[in-house]
Amino acid sequence: MAAPEKVKGPASYFPSIEKTYGHPMEHWFALVRQQQGMKHMEIVNWLKAEHGMGHGHANAVVAFCLAPTKVP
Repeated sequence: MAAPEKVKGPASYFPSIEKTYGHPMEHWFALVRQQQGMKHMEIVNWLKAEHGMGHGHANAVVAFCLAPTKVP
């Protein structure tokens, strides 16, 4: 029997983000969706400044939300 495939990419950060910041991922996705007209790094910096998120976590959330094939 094959082992389950390991999660890769931005989604691999999600368990740590939920544990560290105390909110489900949908909370973060909704916040990012509200940042209309902002570029990737502007949203990353906003998450860091306004919500105390670390750079890697903020980048993972934004990358996932802005990926053209993902609809959180």
